[in-house]
Amino acid sequence: MTRQAFVQESAVVLDGDGNAPGAAITVALCGSWEHPPPCPLAPHHNELLPMADRVLVRTVFATEPDLEVEVRRRIVAGLSAGVLESAGAELSRWRLLSSEPAELRTDERALAGRLAQ
Repeated sequence: MTRQAFVQESAVVLDGDGNAPGAAITVALCGSWEHPPPCPLAPHHNELLPMADRVLVRTVFATEPDLEVEVRRRIVAGLSAGVLESAGAELSRWRLLSSEPAELRTDERALAGRLAQ
């Protein structure tokens, strides 16, 4: 089956390292934020966009259509945990406000194509 690109958009409130939610998504999808490419389940890219009172986390991922629901479930589960321990044993925390499917933006199309290959 051919991989297709999808987007999951999540809103979080940070209390610590701003990169931790993206790392938590990678751990949820790949088992670790440090692993050789490619990502086994769904090659992905996390973009964190600071807003006034929250951070928008856009995860562009590519997977087989029959795995889309599982990938989205793992993204939400990783963010729902609200905590991640860094390599230095420091805890970063956040609170998940929402997470839902989103449309691929025009500026994400090239990235999506690379992830789907």
